[in-house]
Amino acid sequence: MLWACILFPQLAMDGVLRHRADADSPLALLAGPAQRRVLQAVNPAARAIGLRPGQSLIAAQALSQDFATADYNPVEIEHWQQLLAACAYGFSSQVSLHYPRCLLMEVHSCLSLFGPWPRFEARLREELSALGFRHRITVAPNPAAARILANVHNGLVITDADALRQALDRLPVQHLGFSREAATAFSRMGLRNLARILAQPRDSLSRRFPAEVLVQLDRLLGIRPLALDFHRPPDVFEQRIELNFDVKSHQALLFPLRRLTADLAAYLAGRDSGVQRFVLHLEHRAMADSQVQVGLLRAERDASMLFELTRDRLEQLQLPAQCWPCAWPPAICRVLPLNAASCSMNVRSSPCPGSNCVNACAHAWVMRPYMALVPVPITGPSVPGPLNRPSRNRSRRFVPAGYWRSLNHCARPPCTSLPAPNASNPAGGMATMSAATTTLSRRAAASAAGPFASSAAKAL
Repeated sequence: MLWACILFPQLAMDGVLRHRADADSPLALLAGPAQRRVLQAVNPAARAIGLRPGQSLIAAQALSQDFATADYNPVEIEHWQQLLAACAYGFSSQVSLHYPRCLLMEVHSCLSLFGPWPRFEARLREELSALGFRHRITVAPNPAAARILANVHNGLVITDADALRQALDRLPVQHLGFSREAATAFSRMGLRNLARILAQPRDSLSRRFPAEVLVQLDRLLGIRPLALDFHRPPDVFEQRIELNFDVKSHQALLFPLRRLTADLAAYLAGRDSGVQRFVLHLEHRAMADSQVQVGLLRAERDASMLFELTRDRLEQLQLPAQCWPCAWPPAICRVLPLNAASCSMNVRSSPCPGSNCVNACAHAWVMRPYMALVPVPITGPSVPGPLNRPSRNRSRRFVPAGYWRSLNHCARPPCTSLPAPNASNPAGGMATMSAATTTLSRRAAASAAGPFASSAAKAL
């Protein structure tokens, strides 16, 4: 058997860049608490201006302000792994996600269908590059060795045990898959590669190191097999696309629509199925959905054809309201194992906030902080004025300032509030602050998809 390991060293960064039209601009992924944000990953353009993973956000902004940021989301990483595994399922039925950020494929049984390995490898690299994911590929007689070789090699192919032993003997101990404590102990003992470790008596290694070290050595040499759970693509395809711009015409929807149809086509190729009819839903906040019917003569899964047909139908539609990028729910595409599956693609949108969705928030002097701000209609210009706090009476006690909430959600979303003059606050402005405060609120999600704008695909 031959196992191929496809390693994705920048999976989180690639997942964000593939949804951005300016993929060459500096970008950093942020992690950590809100009090101390750190840079988890950076793209090559961000490295060129001096940003490095592990830097604090304050230090990075001191170096340069010309870079964009996004959140490092482990849930998105798992989603991209599932998508890539579904694509690899179209080549091999033995696909595993045993290791993080990589795929394990049994490729010996696929060579009779897809040709010799150089041709098969070129096809894999072409499809992965089209999806926008950087990768490294290695081939070895066992999956554990293929994964370890991918740490330092790209394109290496080993088909026999003797060549595998020679390649593994030269690997540094830090890349052999041991725990950090075990790798540090080996380095301090002078055992800096696999050849020196295997030269030691096995009994001595078993007394000085945990059992996992010997198990890993046996797996690398093929003595002990590695139990794998093979991937099976689900019947439901879910994807989330976040837009960071206002959508005023169908041209702004073409880039996310291209990515959406490409991912759908890759998923359908893995399932060996296609779509014959799908509906593009343009969902708005305060009006009925706009639907674009797209039909084909036969089931297809070509990404370019699906995109061109959808774009032609979309150009003939006039949106009743522009999209407002507030909070975007996940895009869902459900594909059932049918001969000719039908597909429904949703693009959720919201109208631009106008006078009918802006309220004022009045400050109520109550003992319950969660009722401190109440929505009131706007009757005049909302401008910050001087403080109008009730005069303190020595015989009267007030709640300490630490118990008051500075931000409270209004009852009617969305609410971009500058408190207007009212009975309890005639001069306007916040009663506890000298500057105007903007308070945003969101309506509770009515369904799993949510009420805000997104690009989605749903195949039934």
